[in-house]
Amino acid sequence: MLDFLLAPFDAVGELVDSGGVAVEWIFIACVLMWTITFERYHYFRHRLGPESATLLAQWQARKDHESWTARQIRRAMISRLNVAMTANLGVLKVLVPLCPLLGLLGTVTGMLEVFDSMAARGSADARAMASGVSQAMVCTMTGLAVSVSGIYPAFYFTQKAKYETELLADKFAY
Repeated sequence: MLDFLLAPFDAVGELVDSGGVAVEWIFIACVLMWTITFERYHYFRHRLGPESATLLAQWQARKDHESWTARQIRRAMISRLNVAMTANLGVLKVLVPLCPLLGLLGTVTGMLEVFDSMAARGSADARAMASGVSQAMVCTMTGLAVSVSGIYPAFYFTQKAKYETELLADKFAY
C-alpha cells in the first residue's frame, strides 16, 4: 500500500533525474503555479463574499450616493475588491509561458551535451546521443505538460475577476 502511495513521488523523482536541472526549475514553477491556483480558488470560494458584503454594507450605509465624492468612494471600493481578486494572477500568467521556455532551455542543454559527446569521441555513436536526446525530450515534455495544466486556471480566474467586478459595480447602485 505504501509503495502505491509513493509511486507518484518516485515518478517525479525519476523525471527530475532524467531531465536535469531544467526539470527541477519546471517542477518549482509547477508547485508555485498550483499553490497560486488553490489560493485563488479559496479566495473566490470563501473570502470574496464576506469582503464584498462588508463593502456593500458600508456603501449602503452612506447617505450620499450622488455626489462626485460618493462616486469616487464607490470606485475606490470596487477597485479595492478588484485588486484583491486579481492578486497573484500576474505571477500565474507569467508561470504558464515560462514553463515551456524552461523546457526549451533544458532541450538546448541536452542537445549541447549530445554535440559535446560526439565531438569528444569523434563519432556519432547512437548510444552516446540517446542520453542527451532523452534528457532534451524530457525537459520539453515536462515544460509543456506543466504549462498546459496552468492555462485554464489562469484564464478562469482572470475571467472570474472581470465578471465579479461587473457584478459588484451593479450592486453598488447610485
